[in-house]
Amino acid sequence: MSKTWYPVVDYERCVACGACVRKCPHGVYNKEKAPTPVVVNPQDCVQGCHGCGNICQSGAITYIGENTGWVPPHGKPIEKAPDCGCGCDSGSGCSCS
Repeated sequence: MSKTWYPVVDYERCVACGACVRKCPHGVYNKEKAPTPVVVNPQDCVQGCHGCGNICQSGAITYIGENTGWVPPHGKPIEKAPDCGCGCDSGSGCSCS
């Protein structure tokens, strides 16, 4: 069974700020390529985690397997209480805890 949830970066929109790479506690991005976000471990992304997408100021991150109605905030922080054990601040979506 293949992985059905992972981030996809729209490099046309990405401003290479590195916030998503710093935010991800799951090792999905290649830190050596920072600040440019390069997904190297999509299998490590946690189903429902929106940590990198929520912090993305340009709205450049979407997710393969997304069917929850979540929309990139395009620079507007999502005000949710963090209840995720990994620290991704994804609110009620992350299933890693």
